[in-house]
Amino acid sequence: MGDGIGRYRGTESKLAQWLRRRPRRTAADDADRRVNLLRATAAAGLPLAPAAYPVGYRCSCERIGCPTPARHPVSFAWQTQSTTDRAQIERWAQGQPEANFITATGMVHDVLDVPLDAGRAALERLLAEGVDVGPVAESGAAVAEEELSADERRMLFFTATRGTPEDEDEWWPCELDCHPETMDEHPGLRWHCRGSYVLVPPARLPGDDRTVEWVRGPEHALPDPLTLLEALTDACARYADERAAEDADHHAPAWPLSH
Repeated sequence: MGDGIGRYRGTESKLAQWLRRRPRRTAADDADRRVNLLRATAAAGLPLAPAAYPVGYRCSCERIGCPTPARHPVSFAWQTQSTTDRAQIERWAQGQPEANFITATGMVHDVLDVPLDAGRAALERLLAEGVDVGPVAESGAAVAEEELSADERRMLFFTATRGTPEDEDEWWPCELDCHPETMDEHPGLRWHCRGSYVLVPPARLPGDDRTVEWVRGPEHALPDPLTLLEALTDACARYADERAAEDADHHAPAWPLSH
């Protein structure tokens, strides 16, 4: 037994030594990772522009009651400002080290934005069926369920844009689906197209450890949105039914009521 304990202590000591030798992540490492991810996103053709960032539980824009804290661009000209120019993005990233970044949809790509649980189920189904899925990001996934509402935990599927059809009757502006300022009114599937935007990783949200991160990076080719739509709408319908059932259980009386 003594030899066993000695060997265990020796192993534990070596492990402790190895942990001490591991390089610790520094602010410079985080800054390099941020710039590299933004470069990769721009290289994939997704136009970027600076966005607000969290200051504690508030938004850096200091607008009282900001409806989308740390999730909106800093310039009203974000659509024309958005770019894939590497040098410009590097200047923004270095000059605004706290800033999040948005990507303007409807120019190169659209984004299908669904509740996180529904998105995970749909992603599993799509990959099992061999469907080509493009970049996918999760928003708020690292946060404990009780700390962030289900409607705030989202999965973003990046797709090729629907473009601008010759027949405008076949196209709708994003405002008819969900405008970024009114996203909370659309808890199901949100289709971000022309006139909208989403945060791109790495991004931080107000509160502790609330982030937007890639599940599948921007190196994946953008698919036709229609190849994903059936799986996403089915998953959202199941998610809505499950939430309705949970709400019904929650509001049910704890014991039978007598007349």
